[in-house]
Amino acid sequence: MRIALYQMEVVPGRPDLAMEKVASWLRGLEGIDIAVLPEMWNTSYELERLGELADEKGRREIDFLKGLAQEKGIHIVGGSMAVSEEEKHFNRSVIVNKQGEVAYQYDKIHLVPMLDEPRYLSAGEQFKTFELAGEKMGVIICYDLRFPELTRRLALEGAEIIYVVAEWPEERMDHFTALLKARAIENQCYIAACNAAGECNGTVFGGQSMIIEPTGQVLAAASQKEETIIADIDIERSTAIRQAIPVFESRRPELY
Repeated sequence: MRIALYQMEVVPGRPDLAMEKVASWLRGLEGIDIAVLPEMWNTSYELERLGELADEKGRREIDFLKGLAQEKGIHIVGGSMAVSEEEKHFNRSVIVNKQGEVAYQYDKIHLVPMLDEPRYLSAGEQFKTFELAGEKMGVIICYDLRFPELTRRLALEGAEIIYVVAEWPEERMDHFTALLKARAIENQCYIAACNAAGECNGTVFGGQSMIIEPTGQVLAAASQKEETIIADIDIERSTAIRQAIPVFESRRPELY
């Protein structure tokens, strides 16, 4: 299974230009099974303008991704996007399969107090695994990475790959890389983390997107600039590691 991550330089407040960039990128991919976008790729963190920028239930962007998925015959982990619904705004991840069907949606669960997100966004209330290419997977958005309970539950539900989509700031990249490796090692699964490049309202995003195997070894990593990284995923590798180090069988959840 070949995965491509688009470490996109965001275009704050311009969903039209963002969609042009994503379309150009996706149409240029060859031999890719799953394509991954970063967090809030359609608007970036223009939180004060969400009433103007966020589309109702994300229909504009979802229809856009559906068309590209069918055109290219590729599964799309649509990062996350700003959407509006019943006078609320959400940071929503949408997964589209290569048949052009929405396979899964979830809203960011933990909102960042330092960015005043709770003032502008409503928090998600549920999450679970989904299937692409016959494999169980999961996705979390940015700040949700700091809460290990989410990835552990996804792993317990059978996720072999967990995607992390983010607009993680440059100043805290040491946290980002450490947490990604920890999540891969502790859950014995692949982590495919797609961060943004560029900046929005003075916040510079740190890039360094990476694909990590269940041992914590980095298979592919990006710089801080806009670029694409690609890696081949062997699901049997995850199974072998879980058999060699049976962490899940050794758990004692009755004690914690």
